[in-house]
Amino acid sequence: MSKRALHGFVAGLGLSLLAVPALAAAPAPAPTPAPTPAPTIDTTAQHAIVIDFNTGTVLLDKGADDRIQPASLSKMMTAYVVFQYLKKGQITLDDMLPVSERAWAKHKTDESNMFVPLGGRVKVEDLIRGMIIQSGNDACVVLAEGLAGSEEAFVDQMNETAKTMGLTNTHFADVDGLPDPGEYTTVRDLSTLARHLILDFPQYYHYESEKDFTYNNIKQGNRNPLLYKDLGVDGIKTGHTEEAGYGVAISAIRDNRRILEVLVGMASMKERSSESEKLLEWAYREFSDYRLVKAGDVVDEAPVWLGEATKVPATTAQDVYVTLAKSARHDMKVTAVYDHPVQAPVAEGEPVGKLVVTAPEMSDLDIQLVAAKPVPELNAFGRMAAAAGYFLWGSH
Repeated sequence: MSKRALHGFVAGLGLSLLAVPALAAAPAPAPTPAPTPAPTIDTTAQHAIVIDFNTGTVLLDKGADDRIQPASLSKMMTAYVVFQYLKKGQITLDDMLPVSERAWAKHKTDESNMFVPLGGRVKVEDLIRGMIIQSGNDACVVLAEGLAGSEEAFVDQMNETAKTMGLTNTHFADVDGLPDPGEYTTVRDLSTLARHLILDFPQYYHYESEKDFTYNNIKQGNRNPLLYKDLGVDGIKTGHTEEAGYGVAISAIRDNRRILEVLVGMASMKERSSESEKLLEWAYREFSDYRLVKAGDVVDEAPVWLGEATKVPATTAQDVYVTLAKSARHDMKVTAVYDHPVQAPVAEGEPVGKLVVTAPEMSDLDIQLVAAKPVPELNAFGRMAAAAGYFLWGSH
């Protein structure tokens, strides 16, 4: 295995890179967050995760894999399944759904409702707004019954979708997140769900940022506290039950850099607001994204065996970004690694090796290198001469 430290390459990027809490390639539809060191900021939330959305880098992990009750954060999955129906053309935003007595009765016992009329019919888009903006439990039941025939059948679809997403520590028992011993998740799973909601349905994501909605002559405001501040926040959902405490899933974007955080287990709405804002500002203040490699740029040369050229320029198939702590930018190393010379002929885009990015307190990051251009195979005479040279003088 040959290795070559690319100190000049890194210097050429204009970066002086040091130890970072986490590092990952980007962008990716569903990245696996890299392991992180102990939290570098305190939070009163019992469970928390803060992620750089573009790279998947986990900036803060506090009990991210502990089981919790999601409360109304589970409505993110309810919305996701509804959006699947819309995408497949099985319903439209203008379709009307009937209000059963079961759905209507929600307003008698639950504080989160859009107040749908008994025996009435409600437009799908109104129900979506009622579910997301007003956190309406009654809206969730109307949607579930109208689309799947029953709440139980809709919940089955939620759990199947969770499996497809890889939410291995999640199980839903209802569509509104009311307490149930069979309902559980983790803040990491909720962050994955939030990521899918943003990436898979950008055409519907705007509902998450709407500040109020009036239905049945009742105006209610979005309960996401950071939507009302100039922080770049555009979603996603709040939740609260006595058992779960106050929780929130926040997504914000500034200068094309999105931060995602999920916090659960706070004692009040005030605490939920202050903690979510504190962690958001910390993530933007302490970390930044840097482009390490631009797709197509030659970063090194890989050795070639029996080719018309002895080396082939190596590049990456896509732009590669890293998330780095701004205060730590000098100890990162980038090394080109080749297990053996590439056998000619070499096709453009063929894997030829990898870049290994290392820094203290982080897991290594491997980035695949590919050939930037083809290298034809030597003719028969050339192969014979190369083989003879190898036996006489070795590989050098």
